[in-house]
Amino acid sequence: MFAVPDNTLVIPENPALRHPVRVALEFAADRDRWRHLLRYDPEERFSALVDSDELQEIWLMSWLPGQHTDLHDHEFAAGAFTVVSGQLNETVARRAVDGRAVTELHSLSAGQSRVFGPGYIHEVRNEGPDPAVSVHVYRHGPRAMRPYHLDPISGPIRD
Repeated sequence: MFAVPDNTLVIPENPALRHPVRVALEFAADRDRWRHLLRYDPEERFSALVDSDELQEIWLMSWLPGQHTDLHDHEFAAGAFTVVSGQLNETVARRAVDGRAVTELHSLSAGQSRVFGPGYIHEVRNEGPDPAVSVHVYRHGPRAMRPYHLDPISGPIRD
């Protein structure tokens, strides 16, 4: 415990200083904030804007089994995403210092998060038997997706 002097002022929290994973986890836990937006689209992954301000956008996404994104980056945006329910697989593609192609697979279940920055190239998919829900935070730019394809020798190439 510690004592707070009587003349201490409370300084409002600066949301820009909060890590995007913290923001994603907070929104993921507050289901009343987005429950009314949740839909499942049998044709493609569903997304809905939950909240936005001059610093960030928070998106809700639902994934039926087999739904996925193509390989992409988010241009200048940075941020994070958190799995609310179900399981998602993320494949990250990059070019190693020596020029060879590198891919990494990350399996995420409820409560797990991933962080991304400008130029971070990945694809996300629901390979599980159940629907999945995730919350995504985008900063330093809107939710944009630039497409890539993967050359097995030289790595990701922008389309």
